[in-house]
Amino acid sequence: MDNKQDILELLRKVAGGKVSPEDAMLDLKEAPFEDLDYAKIDFHRSVRQGAAEVIYGAGKTPEQIRGIVCTMGERGCRNILVTRIGQEAADYLKETIPIDYHAIPRLGIAFPEERKKRGHIVVATGGTSDMAVAEEAALTAEAMGNRVTRLYDVGVAGLHRLLSNLDPLMQARCVIAVAGMEGALASVVGGLVDCPVIAVPTSVGYGASFGGLSALLSMLNSCASGCSVVNIDNGFGAGYLASRINQMEGIKEE
Repeated sequence: MDNKQDILELLRKVAGGKVSPEDAMLDLKEAPFEDLDYAKIDFHRSVRQGAAEVIYGAGKTPEQIRGIVCTMGERGCRNILVTRIGQEAADYLKETIPIDYHAIPRLGIAFPEERKKRGHIVVATGGTSDMAVAEEAALTAEAMGNRVTRLYDVGVAGLHRLLSNLDPLMQARCVIAVAGMEGALASVVGGLVDCPVIAVPTSVGYGASFGGLSALLSMLNSCASGCSVVNIDNGFGAGYLASRINQMEGIKEE
């Protein structure tokens, strides 16, 4: 049972007398996870959270990643996100697994499948150097079935660039603001829009930015209401949270 629809269908079969309660119980008991020794794959995550388990590739061998992805694919999982992997690991996976690899954010989408895009998320960056983190956020959101608009290099050093894109900002259900240096973009965006803003500090910047700590503290101290902050360079976390916000009912009409 890998998603809510599978469980609902099983319950309907029990109600209709096509499956015995004992067989249904066995299916549910066997479903939660699979133990590969080096990984325990959580197949009930999509039931609990609406999205399949995501594979953090850093620190895993290509063989381990392939084992996890293949097992998930055999169970019907699609659009499996594999974050923080290099070109070499991606090429290894491509030998046996269909995968779309994006080199800038170092992110792969295994067993890619087109999904209907819902709502509207905007991903904005302070500069071009923030694109790797921003693309991780944007691709995560798209893989989870969200419509995404990218506004790159619209930082406060040239505020007119951001102000010329007010229409997509005002139409968004959620905005992801990605910036390094002093991280001012999130506060500016937060003061313009009527939707939640997810601020993503990046490690982009000169020495006194302290690898993104300066941007993180600026975003945490933002005076703009409705602005939340994820960890430094955590584009995936921002994209996932934006998807949850965007797909909540009753925020705005699509």
